[in-house]
Amino acid sequence: MISPEKFDFIKKKYGLHASWAIWAEEGTTPTSNIGDMSILDPKINKNLLSELNQDIVLVALNFSIDVKHEPWENFHTSRTHGTDFKIRYALRGTKLCGAYMTDILKDYPEMDSHKVRAHLKKHPELEQKNIEFFRQELKDIGAENPRIIAFGNVVFDILKRNLENRFQINKIPHYAHYMSKEEYREKVKTILDIKRTT
Repeated sequence: MISPEKFDFIKKKYGLHASWAIWAEEGTTPTSNIGDMSILDPKINKNLLSELNQDIVLVALNFSIDVKHEPWENFHTSRTHGTDFKIRYALRGTKLCGAYMTDILKDYPEMDSHKVRAHLKKHPELEQKNIEFFRQELKDIGAENPRIIAFGNVVFDILKRNLENRFQINKIPHYAHYMSKEEYREKVKTILDIKRTT
């Protein structure tokens, strides 16, 4: 269980880029309540701190657009074209509930992952800077031997290239891929049977 002090520390240092795999229940539509941030307020959600699991870390690539997030809003967007609701649907009732979620590239908005890959190839120092930041992030959240799960190929390649010798790294499709939430859940469920090797 994460202490209130640790939770507040993580929120202050990483909350603009990170979040937790906990969402309010959906209502009448698949996207309803996806942006209800009261679920990540321990004063409102009394069970929150006991539900968090920093030993599973879900990693996306970057912000798709340059928006000003409030703490913990990443992966909880209620924007019209957002697909965060598919993560909620896919993870509900699984071992991944409560996992820590973050982006490997901080403050680098770009919707096209191919452009991101090309930029990193030209600027390897940016990748190294963000990898070192991520290493510190893992320490700060108290992830001693986390299972790291990448959303998509580009971030998976980055993590494998830099951290393969230290952590078990798995991959699931990115939630923005064109598929139904039901199909996406089935894809995600396949990783749950992969045994840890570390």
